Amino acid sequence: MVNPQFAKTKILATLGPASSSPHRIEAMIRAGASAFRMNFSHGSHEEHAERFRMVRDAAEAVGRPVAIVSDMQGPKLRVGKIAGGEIQLSYNEDYEVTLGETAAEGAIPIPHQELFDALQPGDAVMMNDGALRFTVKEGGSSRMVFTCDVPGKLTNNKGVNIPGRKLPLAALTEKDKEDLAFAISQNTDYVALSFVQTADDLREARELMGDSPAKLIAKIEKPGAMDTLGGIVSEADALMVARGDLGVELPLEMVPRAQRRIIRMARNAGKPVIVATQMLESMIDSPTPTRAEASDTAAAAYLGADCVMLSAETAVGRHPEAAIAIMSRILKAVADDDGSINEIAAAADPRPPSTDAEVIAASGAWAADKAGADAILAATMSGGTAYAVARNRPGVPVVAITPNARSARQLALIWGVYPVKVAEDKSFEELSDKAAEVARERLQLSDDGRIVLIAGVPKGIKGGTNTLKLIKVGG
Repeated sequence: MVNPQFAKTKILATLGPASSSPHRIEAMIRAGASAFRMNFSHGSHEEHAERFRMVRDAAEAVGRPVAIVSDMQGPKLRVGKIAGGEIQLSYNEDYEVTLGETAAEGAIPIPHQELFDALQPGDAVMMNDGALRFTVKEGGSSRMVFTCDVPGKLTNNKGVNIPGRKLPLAALTEKDKEDLAFAISQNTDYVALSFVQTADDLREARELMGDSPAKLIAKIEKPGAMDTLGGIVSEADALMVARGDLGVELPLEMVPRAQRRIIRMARNAGKPVIVATQMLESMIDSPTPTRAEASDTAAAAYLGADCVMLSAETAVGRHPEAAIAIMSRILKAVADDDGSINEIAAAADPRPPSTDAEVIAASGAWAADKAGADAILAATMSGGTAYAVARNRPGVPVVAITPNARSARQLALIWGVYPVKVAEDKSFEELSDKAAEVARERLQLSDDGRIVLIAGVPKGIKGGTNTLKLIKVGG
C-alpha cells in the first residue's frame, strides 16, 4: 500500500560513506527516501557503480520505485589534498596558497589557474560553503597569501567561492563529460547539471546525453543564473535551488527571496523543483534537528516544492535514517494541515493548460475534488500524464500506473505522485479494472471508494491523454 507516513513532498537523500551499504539504503527507503543522489564530486566510478546496484536492489526488496540523481561536479573551484587531511585555521593568521593538487604542510593547495589569474589583493575568498572566509593579502600566478577572517577547520576538496568576480569557466568540465557518460551507462534517471548560468549550458549537456531518456535538472547556484532564469526554466526538465553556493555568492538576506522566485517560476512552468542544502544540517552530528531547520523544511513544502534534499546529513552524518524519518514527519505534518493545499496553490500561478492532455489532467484534479474521489489514477507510459496532474497540486493522492520502469522511477521525485509499475494492459476496460485493483491494494480503498482515471486512448501516443473516467472501486 501507499504508506501513509510518506508525505506529498518527496525526499532526495545523498549517498556517501555513512550510507553506502545495502541494509542502510534499504532502511533509508523504508524511512521515507524516494530518491538518491550520487555526488560525482566525490568517489570513483567503481564506487558509484556499486551504489547504483545497491539502490536498485534495495528498491526491489522494498517494492517501491526509487529515482537516482547523478549530480555532476561542474566547474566548481575546490581545495586540493591538504597535507595531513586538514588545517585548523586561526583568526588573522596568514596562509600560503599554492597552485596544484597538493601543497606543503600548513599551506592550502588549489588546483585552478583561473583563480590565481583573477584574484587581486583585497578580494574576498570563501571556502566550505562560506563557513571559512579570507582576504587576499598577496596575489600571484602560482602562489598567494590569504589572511583568515573567519577561522575553522579546512579539509580536503572543500569548495572555494569568489563573490564579486566571474571566472571564465565552462558548465561542463572534461571530468563532467566522463562522469555524464558513465551515469548514462548506469541508466541514471536524472542528471543534475551544476553551476548552470544560461540555457546554452543545458543544451550542451543534452547534446552530450544523446538519446538518453534521463531528465536534466538545472542547479541554480550562481547569481548570474537568476538573470537568465526564464530561459533556464524553459530548457530544463527540473530545477534545483542549490542554496549552498547560491547563499555564499548572494547576500544572505536575498537567498529566501531567490528560493521563492525559483520555486514559483518552476511551478508556473509545470517543472519539478527541488530545494537543497542545509535542510537539517545539525543532524550531521545531532540526533534531532533544530526547530529552525524543521520550519525551513516545512516552508519549502508550503511553497509547493516537489522535493527537499539531504546532503551531508545522509552522506557523512551520524544518523542517516533518522534524518530521513524526521524530515518525513515534518513533511507529513504539512500534508496533514487542512490549509496546506490552499497555501500551496497560492504560492504559484501555473500557466493555463495549453494542450488537450493538460486540459484533461487539470479536469481530473477538479473532478476528484467535486466528486469526492479518494485518488487520481494516472495511466502513463512516459510519465507525462502524471506530471501534468501533479502540477495542479490536487488534494488527493496521485497514483501513476505505468509499465515503464524508468518512468516509474522518475515519477518517484514528483510532488504527490506514487508510481506503481504494472503489466501493460490490452484494452481500456482492462486498464479500468487494473486501476480499481491498484486503488484497493495500494490505497486500501473499500468497494465504496471512488477514483478518477486519466488515460490516453488509444494508448502509446505521447501527449495523447484524452480520457477521464470516474470509477467506483467495487464496480
